[in-house]
Amino acid sequence: MEKIKILTVVGARPQFIKAAAISREIRRSFRGRLHEVILHTGQHYDENMSEVFFNQLEIPAPDYNLNVGSASHGEQTALMIKGIEDVIIKEKPDVVILYGDTNSTLAGAVAASKLHIPVAHIEAGLRSFNKSMPEEINRIVCDHVSTWLFVPTIAGINNLEREGFDVSHILSRYNNGETTESNERNDPREDTGKCSKMNAGQYSKMNTGQYSKMSIGQNAGDSHYHCTIDNPGVYHTGDIMYDNSLFFSGLADRLYPVDKLLREKVGFVPERFVLATIHRDSNTDDRERINSIFRALADIAEDGVKEGVTVIVPLHPRTSKILKGMLEPDLYSRLKVNIGNEGNIGNVSRLDKGDNFGNEGKGGNIGNEGKGNMGDVSKVGNRVILLEPLSFMEMISLEKAAEIIITDSGGVQKEAFFFRKPSLILRPQTEWVEIVECGAALLTDASYQRITEGYRDLSAKALAGELKFPALFGDGRAAASILEIISASLG
Repeated sequence: MEKIKILTVVGARPQFIKAAAISREIRRSFRGRLHEVILHTGQHYDENMSEVFFNQLEIPAPDYNLNVGSASHGEQTALMIKGIEDVIIKEKPDVVILYGDTNSTLAGAVAASKLHIPVAHIEAGLRSFNKSMPEEINRIVCDHVSTWLFVPTIAGINNLEREGFDVSHILSRYNNGETTESNERNDPREDTGKCSKMNAGQYSKMNTGQYSKMSIGQNAGDSHYHCTIDNPGVYHTGDIMYDNSLFFSGLADRLYPVDKLLREKVGFVPERFVLATIHRDSNTDDRERINSIFRALADIAEDGVKEGVTVIVPLHPRTSKILKGMLEPDLYSRLKVNIGNEGNIGNVSRLDKGDNFGNEGKGGNIGNEGKGNMGDVSKVGNRVILLEPLSFMEMISLEKAAEIIITDSGGVQKEAFFFRKPSLILRPQTEWVEIVECGAALLTDASYQRITEGYRDLSAKALAGELKFPALFGDGRAAASILEIISASLG
């Protein structure tokens, strides 16, 4: 039997990481049925995408690289459409797989649909309801020219229904109309509660664990379920980044033990730490917003001195270049820039003495290793510590150990939830509304008051064990479900 040819289009390091789940599952279970060709548009150049990056994450190197680079939205997208079109004509794929909401996603959707190649959109249905964000335009256009829409969450299904997509088949194709609770096989977390709005929707009790076993074969030929661009299939498969987080969690522990990583990057092991990432243009390029955010981070660090709280900020390269010029001088002087390996603190315990996510939580004491001992940790923990960019695996190691995560990144929001960490979201909206509705995250935008008050609120609730992290993102088998659907539909 001739293999189904998949063309995977990616444009940036986060998309390679997402695509790793699909590539890994093809090698594991679909080698005889599917053949993957990977096209990198080169939308973002990332020097961290070295051979080590591909080897560690078990990601195949791309077969094509368009090397488009940075440009205006129009120029960049046009160049990518032309390059993707050329590859499609040459390779003649049976399906084009796209991820998320970048310009590469938009370009792939336009090129494939115009050449009548069916599109599979992974992370379909997400909406921030803010069309001033380029990502919102990209994800909407991609959804509306896709043949298969693979949706990570219940909210995504509801978004698509509001936009006119036919989702009437979801329950019957999912579990034959039964309304059993979420299946949590492979999910190491206890489902300790439901989101406040989870039971309001028609799809609130879908059995997310049964999708890979559905009888798609008997329906694939039915006129109602024969998926086309005009009659697309909508599937609630869970989130492939949850697949990845399960897979990479143990690997991060082995490659980058958090105590060792902190000593190397920060110079000591904080008793407690907050992890923050700021990279969106709307925050970094607005003087008022970036000053408000960093003043809040500095005050959180200084207020937490007695509790040994440190704020750690791995900087995006672009943010690093502009930060000193954007921040008020008094605020910048409160930051500790590239502390490096200036010494070790003895007898400082780790935070995550049992984070219940692949970490054995042995934690505790790093011993009296303090050559050049810096003394009382409270004298060190009163500054925000700015670091150079971290690799994906290093970030996972820190995310798992952090007390709270503060971010404007969509991906980091989810990873915080996967690792049962509360988060503050430095944006006015989020496409991951479920984690806010659950109370595991707060939308603070760039408001100094909302950031500082949100930190105190979530810290208190986390300490009291009041936060809930229900299984919103599937059972860790999204990639297998997606490939089974594509294979059955085209096989």
